[in-house]
Amino acid sequence: MSRIANTVVAIIGALLLLFVIAAIAFFLFFDPNDFREEIAQAVKEETGRDLVIDGEVSLQLFPWLAVEVGHATLGNAEGFGDEPFAEFDRAELSVRVLPLLLRQEVAVGAAVLDALRLNLEVDSSGRSNWDDFASADGGIESVDGAATEAQANGGRAFEVSGVDINDASIVYANRDTGEVYTLSGMTMKIGRIADGEPVPASGSLRFEVQPTGMSGDIEIETVIAFDLESGVLTLDGFSLQGVTDGLANSPTSLAINTAGIEVDTENQVVQLQPIEMRALDVEVSADVQPFSYAGDAEINAAINISPFSPRSLMHLFDVAPPETADPSVLSRLAIEAQANIGKTYARLSDLTIKLDDTTLTGGLTVPFDMTERHLLELSADAIDLNRYMAPPAEASVGEAGESAPAEIPVDLIKPLNARGSLKIGSVLLGGLELEEVDLNLQTANGRMRLHPMSAGLFGGSYSGDISIDVSESLPVLSMNESVQDVDLARLALAMFEQENITGTMSGNFKLTGRGKDMVEVQQTLDGNLSFELKDGIYEGTDVWYELRRARALLKKETPPEPTLPARTKFTSVTATGVVTDGIMRNDDLVADLPFMQLTGKGDVDLPAGTVDYDLRARVFAKPEAMEGVAAEEIEDLTKAVIPLKISGPLTAPKVRPDVEELLRQRVEEEVKDMLQDKLKDLFR
Repeated sequence: MSRIANTVVAIIGALLLLFVIAAIAFFLFFDPNDFREEIAQAVKEETGRDLVIDGEVSLQLFPWLAVEVGHATLGNAEGFGDEPFAEFDRAELSVRVLPLLLRQEVAVGAAVLDALRLNLEVDSSGRSNWDDFASADGGIESVDGAATEAQANGGRAFEVSGVDINDASIVYANRDTGEVYTLSGMTMKIGRIADGEPVPASGSLRFEVQPTGMSGDIEIETVIAFDLESGVLTLDGFSLQGVTDGLANSPTSLAINTAGIEVDTENQVVQLQPIEMRALDVEVSADVQPFSYAGDAEINAAINISPFSPRSLMHLFDVAPPETADPSVLSRLAIEAQANIGKTYARLSDLTIKLDDTTLTGGLTVPFDMTERHLLELSADAIDLNRYMAPPAEASVGEAGESAPAEIPVDLIKPLNARGSLKIGSVLLGGLELEEVDLNLQTANGRMRLHPMSAGLFGGSYSGDISIDVSESLPVLSMNESVQDVDLARLALAMFEQENITGTMSGNFKLTGRGKDMVEVQQTLDGNLSFELKDGIYEGTDVWYELRRARALLKKETPPEPTLPARTKFTSVTATGVVTDGIMRNDDLVADLPFMQLTGKGDVDLPAGTVDYDLRARVFAKPEAMEGVAAEEIEDLTKAVIPLKISGPLTAPKVRPDVEELLRQRVEEEVKDMLQDKLKDLFR
């Protein structure tokens, strides 16, 4: 908009120059109204536009050379319709005669412009309706040239009593983008203007922006000084106050204040005193370094955003804050950073973000073209994500209380083009406690990859490579993860709320699934996995007791008394499996217990969270571990391979001898014994 503002100022300057030229022309004739057609013809020849002066023209010769022009219109450029380019109800300009003639001093009286209507337009090809002014010989550029020449020729004294602009309006319409900016009800009062002397200035206006519908009223006040010799423009204090509509769901106050602004027009450099801004109950201070506006300006500033409540800000935008397990979160956010703003990007370095109890540091780069790549590098001390999650659903009567499955955030991932890293000292997520989290992100063209990822997890370690592809109609989630020496007790409690196992776990998981949410992904999982459990105890089942009880059942003996609490120690459990449509098939399970080994195969239904295994138990004779067991019982158990069944929920499966298989084995053994006896009788 700075380019548009410069153009508006230049056009207004050209109009004032037109008034001066008209005043000199009127001075040569008795009745200036008799020469309207000649003036219009001259303007037509010079600009190709129609000038119509249908108001009265008056001329005063002494002691002021003054001209007043009534209603006038200036036609639009060719191809921009019949609406006038410019129109005003009254314009007045005067110059003191004697100082001009005797001392070549320019003393201008109050310049008045009433009801200016200026229509600026850019068509669909990018052509504007003021291009012909900028390119015409002796046009706007010559005004600057004349000023420069006057300065070079001795810098004659120059003075203006004041400038009054009343009820002006400016409309800028870009037909290519559909944007329309309207400034209306503009008033501007500028005090006495003299070389280097301070000039009080104030103004007010109403603005409207389409198609956003944003509008508001603004008042501006400052003191201006301009040194013709050095070309330095100074604003001693600048205050902008206003109220906007359409930015939030209620009228919003806006304020911008600074102690001073200095513009070196010779070197095209701007210096600003610290700026204080307030909008939407958010206070921002900025210490801007001097910058050049020649070419593409680049601005560097120290930014400080005072603490504010994101929840309150959401309410102002009529956005319902998310329901969180802890309703006090999202209540405090403060930001400090060094900002670098160029033509195509905004970069924040030395960034500190304080969100509730979490502090993040680092930097990020945000391109103005959202298709370009975002860059971020952040580190955080600690965050409890559980506080920011949705609160647990309360099940009504007859409902299971299950929450809706987590959806793949397609709308977030698809347009995102970003690369970055995130390091967090500690993270709480559900029951998981992650430490020294190191996560790297790359996403573009609907494909997101989190790699490499690493973290400390319950005394062990985690590493992962996760990809989410939403470029096609159905999202694809790919995982290549591993854990090493993770505490099983803490992991089971965190993930399944179970306290039935101890030991350590290591494993590798390489899986791919498709679906709009995690339930669909689980149901389509394909890939492979492997794991190993070491040196632990499984609570709730005593495999040794179950074997003894099964033997007693077959022998029709009284079962032994169980040893409570029921538990099974293991030194190692290993397995590998192939996953198809969410079902893992495992054919090589091996579990080493203190005096037996379990081997077998089975299935794990990952979406349903159930297991179904057939195992074989082989008992090794270790008398020191079999106290209180009869020798006959030990002999029976060590010479047989005993079948077991594991079934039920993955979190608490039941381990039982396969009685049907045991009976079948016994029948086979009895038949075998009978056949052997008969064969012996035949050969006697």
